[in-house]
Amino acid sequence: MAPLPYVRVALLVGFSVFLTLVLGFGLPAALGFLAGCCGYPDASVTECVVALYLVFVVYVAMPRLPRGTVKIEGKAVFITGCDSGFGHALAKYLHQKGFIVFAGCLFKEKDGAKQLQEMHSERMKVLQLDVCSDEQVAEAAAFVKANLEDSGKGLWALVNNAGVSTFGEVEFTSMETYKQVSEVNLWGTIRITKALLPLIRRTKGRVVNLASMYGRMGNALRSPYCISKYGVEAFTDCLRYEMKPWGVKVSLVEPGNFVAATGILSRDLVAATAEKLWREAPPVVQEDYGKSHFEQHMALMRSYCGSGQRDVAPVLEDIADAIVSQRPFTRYNPMEPHWWIRMQVMTHLPAAISDRLYF
Repeated sequence: MAPLPYVRVALLVGFSVFLTLVLGFGLPAALGFLAGCCGYPDASVTECVVALYLVFVVYVAMPRLPRGTVKIEGKAVFITGCDSGFGHALAKYLHQKGFIVFAGCLFKEKDGAKQLQEMHSERMKVLQLDVCSDEQVAEAAAFVKANLEDSGKGLWALVNNAGVSTFGEVEFTSMETYKQVSEVNLWGTIRITKALLPLIRRTKGRVVNLASMYGRMGNALRSPYCISKYGVEAFTDCLRYEMKPWGVKVSLVEPGNFVAATGILSRDLVAATAEKLWREAPPVVQEDYGKSHFEQHMALMRSYCGSGQRDVAPVLEDIADAIVSQRPFTRYNPMEPHWWIRMQVMTHLPAAISDRLYF
């Protein structure tokens, strides 16, 4: 049997050739048939192909068309997870745009929160927030209501950014880890949304939830994270349906690989997690999988450290668009092209095909 990498290359090349033949011969034939049904001569097929390709180029290559913007002055935004990463950068970004920012930080006395406090701006309000704590979420909601210029007008936007990530094969991952990841990523998102939604409804404002490309497709070693982000996707869809009659827009942002930009995965973290996974694995799992297999997968995780995009600007711009556009998109996909293609393949093609291509 051919090694898996060669099989994968052969499948990708075969799929590319197949797609080329379909587009080269099948598409003109289909367009010719449609043109004939509509009474147009066969010569119009070329024009149809050119027009279709032009639409494709415009869709993929053209910058996002303006869809109107809301007035920013006096509007307040609540962001969770502002200690570091996307949340920290977003708090500064939206403050610069003129928003009143309520920045929820897990560690109010550490550097991330202190940097925001040291801006000494009346429009930057830093508060203690553990999204896993019912008490702290209730206190945060009360703080927001008390510090709005006009609580009757409500809160314009909520950005559910707080999240954690981990890795490990299913049999090496404890139930406690599954619960901890979902407690932050999923239940934390739901908890803070329920607390602030009455204020959002008053303004007919926005809820923006950060999911992930792994909220749309699974991956080996990432089941705790994928499960939690799949849940965020489902919750956001349901909330969007419910909020439509209220005039509240609900959007999802699905970032790709931004490990290099956020530093969410480091070699020290991989080493500590690997040690914990092996130590806590049942003896039968250690014996059946073997240390060599385990170390191979941990080396794969180490290879991801420092990978991906180094600039968080695409994520910040998409979140801002969801907040300020009069007609925000349902989903935003700030990710590298190869990840976007993989997501389309895994969500639109039969699993038998995507499984052979990627696993």
